[in-house]
Amino acid sequence: IAFQSPRYPSVGGRMAMPTASCWVRVFHFAIRLAGTLRSYLGIVYGGEAPPAPIEIDHNAIFHALRDEKFHASILELVTDGKKEQVLLRAVNMHPWKAQVQHIDFQRVSADQKIHMKVPLHFVNQEIAPGVKVAGGIVQHVQVDLDISCLPKDLPEFIEVDLSQLQAGHSLHISGLKLPSGVESVSLAKGDDLTVATIIIQYTVGEEYAAHQQQRKSDDDVKAVGEIEKFHSFVNLYPTPYTEWI
Repeated sequence: IAFQSPRYPSVGGRMAMPTASCWVRVFHFAIRLAGTLRSYLGIVYGGEAPPAPIEIDHNAIFHALRDEKFHASILELVTDGKKEQVLLRAVNMHPWKAQVQHIDFQRVSADQKIHMKVPLHFVNQEIAPGVKVAGGIVQHVQVDLDISCLPKDLPEFIEVDLSQLQAGHSLHISGLKLPSGVESVSLAKGDDLTVATIIIQYTVGEEYAAHQQQRKSDDDVKAVGEIEKFHSFVNLYPTPYTEWI
């Protein structure tokens, strides 16, 4: 993923433009310098190197964050000509402005497993028997999955096939086809979480009609019971005033 070069401070009254397509400037002694230049955007940490604050062009990173792949991919970060493989770990946005306030990257090692949340892509839900035949509605209980794998095995997303899901049934993590080398963190802990389910939902009119019909039936049964009790009472205690009944 290539970033556009950020605006560079003027040097001798002229604008100095970097030539790299991906430009990241590492500041040592970050906090104090960042407070002066207002250029402290994020930090890269992990691995054997110490944490280092970084500056990246805001517009480039803002538009990159809109791409789903950017959040679940191994990224190549170039700092002073040195390339590092990193993961996006955290992003802080301004409460109401379209502005990135802070961003964190974590260095990764090719031989060490990483934990990441990757998005779930649901397919074939329109042909699921619970939808096509029973008229049910698919509910996505999980929208991403916490996985563990080596960096080379990290998938951009995990496909969830709902073509066989029946109404009233659920699909769990154990029913997913995970890519080779990828395992679910929750399933490893013994938590077979629900991923999706199909429910039958009635309209308000149907529910109201069914409720009224049940209420009418209950009222009829109750009325018949009251009449029978009254006649029993009259038969036991007849009076001149009840002879007409």
